[in-house]
Amino acid sequence: MSKNVTSANQQNDALFVLIKSLTKSEKRQFNLYVGRLGGNIDAKFFSLFKFLEKLKVYDEKVIIGSGIVSKQQLSNLKAHLYKQILISLRLNPAHKNVRIQIREQLDFATVLYQKGLYKQSLKLLEKAKHMALDTEEKNIAYEIVELEKVIETQYITRSLSNRANQLSIEAKELSQDNVIASKLSNLSLQLYSHLIQNGYVKNIEELEFVDKYFSDRMPKYDYQKLGFREKLWLYKAHLWHSFLVQDFLLSYKYAKKCVDLFDSPKLINTHPVFYLKSKNYLLEASFLVKKVSTFKRELSLFESEIDQKEIPMNTNTELLIFLYLYSNKLHFHFLEGSFEKGEYLVDIINNKIDKYKNRLDNHYIVLLYYKIACLYFGMGKNKLCIIYLQKIIKSKNIGSAEDLQCFARILNLIAHYECGLDYDLERQFVDTYKFLLKMENLQEVQKVFLTSIRDLSDVFPHEIRNEFKKIHAKLKKFENHPYEKRAFLYLDILSWLESKIQNKPIALIIKEKIKPISK
Repeated sequence: MSKNVTSANQQNDALFVLIKSLTKSEKRQFNLYVGRLGGNIDAKFFSLFKFLEKLKVYDEKVIIGSGIVSKQQLSNLKAHLYKQILISLRLNPAHKNVRIQIREQLDFATVLYQKGLYKQSLKLLEKAKHMALDTEEKNIAYEIVELEKVIETQYITRSLSNRANQLSIEAKELSQDNVIASKLSNLSLQLYSHLIQNGYVKNIEELEFVDKYFSDRMPKYDYQKLGFREKLWLYKAHLWHSFLVQDFLLSYKYAKKCVDLFDSPKLINTHPVFYLKSKNYLLEASFLVKKVSTFKRELSLFESEIDQKEIPMNTNTELLIFLYLYSNKLHFHFLEGSFEKGEYLVDIINNKIDKYKNRLDNHYIVLLYYKIACLYFGMGKNKLCIIYLQKIIKSKNIGSAEDLQCFARILNLIAHYECGLDYDLERQFVDTYKFLLKMENLQEVQKVFLTSIRDLSDVFPHEIRNEFKKIHAKLKKFENHPYEKRAFLYLDILSWLESKIQNKPIALIIKEKIKPISK
């Protein structure tokens, strides 16, 4: 069985993935939790847990062959074990984030209300409401107010009239805030989905569609009344719109606004995932607009925050930190043209991919492979570049990453050309053309480059340099084209051509370009 198939099977079994994600302390907590249940230490679900914990690859035949459970019982036993692990994790102090604490208080208040202990219930709800409002958890806050209203109708006090008005106002304001936040988060998600499925806008028709879609769905709001959560979704909606239309300066502006919202350690601790994503957007936008000094500063700050443990660490944030930190470490060497200095990252990234393979989406894996291939290409190690590109080309499970597949194939052609692998070059051309013919939205940059590079095989050696100049001239006009420039985000074709024309390493060409920008 291939590694890809094995990985897919592991990812498809939720229980196996959950068990493999558990830390040593979480496993210890589960053992203690089962022990406290009394009489369950030899229960079938615990035996299944211990067996799956040791299993390297999920295989139902092996599980049934162990004698722990019959084929008919396996599904129910797995569901029961899954539930017990979640209960154990919920009890683990490491997972007691603010949202869980508020929910816990709301659950306790509901129990007290059902026992008729209204005063005690209201006291807990008031405490939970303050926590919810303080951490911008307004959906839970609205639930709390609604329960307060129910209890107040049964707990008769002389202050009920004022209390009723106060609760009605609170419910109305929270409801309005939640509606705004919901509309903005919907818009942000829809724009992100459009970007994933369709890529950047490719023509004026798509631009008009995206602009209209964005303006029609942007809710009316009073900026002064927006809280942290509403502002975050507003900025993210603008961010995805700017990415879609390839206005990367605007992307940088809104990514910066997102990061600046987290103006206290408390907000970072409460919303670490939002913070990490905002930091990554800022670094990505800085990279796209080649703000070298800003990128270096932000990357250094990001590393410092990680080292100083200023960002809460759990299995989710640990994975995001790996993806964002190492992608941007590679970007740093691309920006500076210091490819050789970045080679040490390859082993680290491969080890971490192996560590997180059960939880890492294949799209992110092939994206890292592409960046590694670009690193080796910049170093002039084209055979190593080809090895990583083949991992992408042969991958059958990267969903919507059509652009990535396309540019992997184009870079593969260039790397074969650089290696002088003429015997294999023609076959690579045929394979690449077959793939590109399936693409509905092939760009002019791709068409011009492929036609030009194929014609090089008929050019005499002493004419090669002039041919490279001609190809460069054809492509240069697309560098700042509103719909074609995205091609250069994936692959710096122009710098490669300039390296061939000037007979210099591509790293040197990039360094010379960066100097005036960095000042």
